[in-house]
Amino acid sequence: MASNRWQLALLGAIVVVFAGVVRWQMTRDQSGTPVPARAVAVAPAQGPVAPAASAARVPAVGLGALEEVGREPVDTGRDPFRFDAARVVAPGGGGGGAAGPSAPVAVGPVAPAGPVEPPGPPPPPPIQLRYIGTAKQGAGGKQLAVLRDDRGIYYGAEGDIIEGRYRILRVAADSVDVAYVDGRGRRTISLTGGQK
Repeated sequence: MASNRWQLALLGAIVVVFAGVVRWQMTRDQSGTPVPARAVAVAPAQGPVAPAASAARVPAVGLGALEEVGREPVDTGRDPFRFDAARVVAPGGGGGGAAGPSAPVAVGPVAPAGPVEPPGPPPPPPIQLRYIGTAKQGAGGKQLAVLRDDRGIYYGAEGDIIEGRYRILRVAADSVDVAYVDGRGRRTISLTGGQK
């Protein structure tokens, strides 16, 4: 019950404020200055605005200028669609006390140095394997390189692919040559003996 009275009182206050704003807006002219209430009530009805008053605000249009014939454009030899358009250079290095005006000399466009090749694919990341030793497969088997990275230990002979992306190219007692499967990023890894 008390909340209904409070809501009705709030609604009444909003209506009174709205009515005051509407009244205030109606008693102002277009320039923003308040107009006295009696002037609004007694103002005589005005007819259409006089043409002389509105014509004073609009500048006159020079229609005679539309009938004049303009000058033809002069060909300067400049091509706005080329980077190296013809440049005008004064003979003798330009100035220096030469007597009388001299005619400009046009210099032709400079030939480009050659075709620009797009950059190739980025190089592969470096191979992060460490060579920790060798092992023999069977009694008279192949010599295997034992390689390691942060994920595990890998065994492989020459020509084997390890971890699905590296190929062992050469196995020696003190080093191993490894490259990516596609042949890029070749690296010789020295024996570390399990040390980091």
